[in-house]
Amino acid sequence: MSAPIPVVGPLGKMSRRFAAVTLFFQSFAVFFGALAARGLAHAQGDEWATTYVVAGSALAVACLVTMVVLKQGWGVTLGWVLQVVLIATGVLVPSMFVIGVLCALAWWYAVVKGGRMDRENLQRAEEQRRWEAENPRV
Repeated sequence: MSAPIPVVGPLGKMSRRFAAVTLFFQSFAVFFGALAARGLAHAQGDEWATTYVVAGSALAVACLVTMVVLKQGWGVTLGWVLQVVLIATGVLVPSMFVIGVLCALAWWYAVVKGGRMDRENLQRAEEQRRWEAENPRV
């Protein structure tokens, strides 16, 4: 039986670690995507070129801030929102659709597998506690 995918609520220790690493590297992808959007827009004479890099940089910073708030109940929800926003940036730079989907898959994997590791660690700790209660040291 598989556990539900966390969408809201605080994450466990391993889930937070995996999700934070994912968001850290995602922030680089977002920033470089913003630079690509700015470069393409500037080459076409688009007046929004600077706006693209500023908005993309803000999105990259949002990824970094989300790393910090993953302990909060709304942190994981913000992470999912960032994944949707990143996929939506494909409207400006089509290759960001692929990058966004890959980042969202990495986020999903981090949250799901981290949760599984959290549950296994709790089970292992409970088994260790029971064993120590049944086998006291002399």
